[in-house]
Amino acid sequence: MSRARNTLIAALLGLTTAGIAQAAGGDVGSTAKQATNWIAIIMFTAFVVATLGITKWAAGRTKSAADFYTAGGGITGFQNGLAIAGDYMSAASFLGISAAVMANGYDGLIYSIGFLVGWPILTFLLAERLRNLGKFTFADVAGYRFQQAPLRAFAASGTLVVVAFYLIAQMVGAGQLIKLLFGLDYWIAVVLVGVLMMVYVLFGGMTATTWVQIIKAVLLLSGVTFMGFMVMAKYGFSPEALFADGVRVRTEIAANGGADPTAAARAGLAIMGPGGFIKDPISAISFGMALMFGTLGLPHILMRFFTVPNAKEARKSVFWATTWIGYFYILIFIIGFGAITLVLTNPEFADTSKGIIHGGAGTANMAAVLVAKSVGGDVFYGFISAVAFATILAVVAGLTLSGASAVSHDLYATVFKKGKADSAAELKVSRITTLALGIIAVLLGIVFERQNIAFMVSLAFAVAASANFPVLLLSVLWKDCTTKGAVIGGFMGLISSVALTIVSPSVWEATLGNPKGSALFPYTSPALFSMAIGFFGVWLFSVLDKSRNAQQERAAFPAQQVRSETGLGAAKASAH
Repeated sequence: MSRARNTLIAALLGLTTAGIAQAAGGDVGSTAKQATNWIAIIMFTAFVVATLGITKWAAGRTKSAADFYTAGGGITGFQNGLAIAGDYMSAASFLGISAAVMANGYDGLIYSIGFLVGWPILTFLLAERLRNLGKFTFADVAGYRFQQAPLRAFAASGTLVVVAFYLIAQMVGAGQLIKLLFGLDYWIAVVLVGVLMMVYVLFGGMTATTWVQIIKAVLLLSGVTFMGFMVMAKYGFSPEALFADGVRVRTEIAANGGADPTAAARAGLAIMGPGGFIKDPISAISFGMALMFGTLGLPHILMRFFTVPNAKEARKSVFWATTWIGYFYILIFIIGFGAITLVLTNPEFADTSKGIIHGGAGTANMAAVLVAKSVGGDVFYGFISAVAFATILAVVAGLTLSGASAVSHDLYATVFKKGKADSAAELKVSRITTLALGIIAVLLGIVFERQNIAFMVSLAFAVAASANFPVLLLSVLWKDCTTKGAVIGGFMGLISSVALTIVSPSVWEATLGNPKGSALFPYTSPALFSMAIGFFGVWLFSVLDKSRNAQQERAAFPAQQVRSETGLGAAKASAH
């Protein structure tokens, strides 16, 4: 194992060095690329080497399935709060939301608010219950009193679909970032990220993932604090002056595009009001529901509650995570407007007459990184690039870990082996799954190159809100919920959310290239409809279930309630 690890790490460093050499060589492809920034590349390489060192250290501590999935339950509430914030401050949050604010102004704020407001619900409804009932995955909680095979088959399906959508966003962000930084072709950049991610998860497990997330969260919060401070300093710390300059820039861009003065002024002011991104009330409600309730169904976030020793630390985790995430999103809004005034007006970064960043649609995701270069020069640009890459890498590792645990723990160990799999066999299946997920992530990242990454994550949230959240909530809080209701209702939410997403304008037209207006589902997010279908399915098929198993499951609810509320028996169960 040690020899294999060292060989793979050496190969990875060789791949990184080859990438730098190729970038230094200049002409790597036909598309226009940024000049090689050696300061940024040195910082990036230093970060990769440091995190590989963390992975090697973590590999020595990863001896069992509990170590691999949950870091042995030895993470404190404060550390876990930082790690959750690190998980949440993903490519979508840092790169995608700042790009959305740059493009749509005020409307980009819906992402920040939607992502944040799910946390109080998670705190009061689920955090302690998750820790008291679960061991490795959210299926441990949802299936506490249910038949294991069908429930875990559903849970694994829901987890893998959410992970796939979420991975797309991270891989696109990573690909664009490395393309910008190294001057590599996009697909080579995506492959490099995929290989790195697989190394972290294969050898370090949750211990390495957690510490990479904690370090990255501290660095990212420090970086965005400096960026926000420098942007506001240019306007005498007056938000009004910043917004007024943003309106001026957008007005000039509209006038350069041929709009008459009245229309140009209206286009400039549009960034200070709603309607640029969400066009109608149903889309706004559906989108907001996806972001808010999707938080409570994200497998890689729910998994974090099993890394702390008890329910008190789980509650503390959410408090700290909410604090850091709220602070972060305030700064991202400032950075997004800074991108309008500093990046879109700089000929080095953008076509100033059209208000488009050089390099095509996908490079709009690099707005925040270019703001860093504007306010801090090449050194700070290198720092933020390395941190942004760390952001993506840590989140991708967490996602891959949750997907691998769904296959190895929920499917292999519990369904196929009926709870009799040994720890070594389970770890082997988990690592094979990690390799498969890494390959899938690379392929999907290449296909979805031009999508806004915050929007791609919102689709993952819609699936999580429609499939995982109804099953998790009702199984924990409703005594009449049964296996049949949870599984059928969960699959109804899962299938409807994925189907409506595929036939929505965002995928049917924007990604698959079908004619405009041909989408079968008119709204940007399916959550309002698919989440209702999920809840209705769980309720209906639970009520109709009169079987002997259903009666036993209802009778087991009081014992589950005592365990979830008090934690009696939780410490003993999690030790096994």
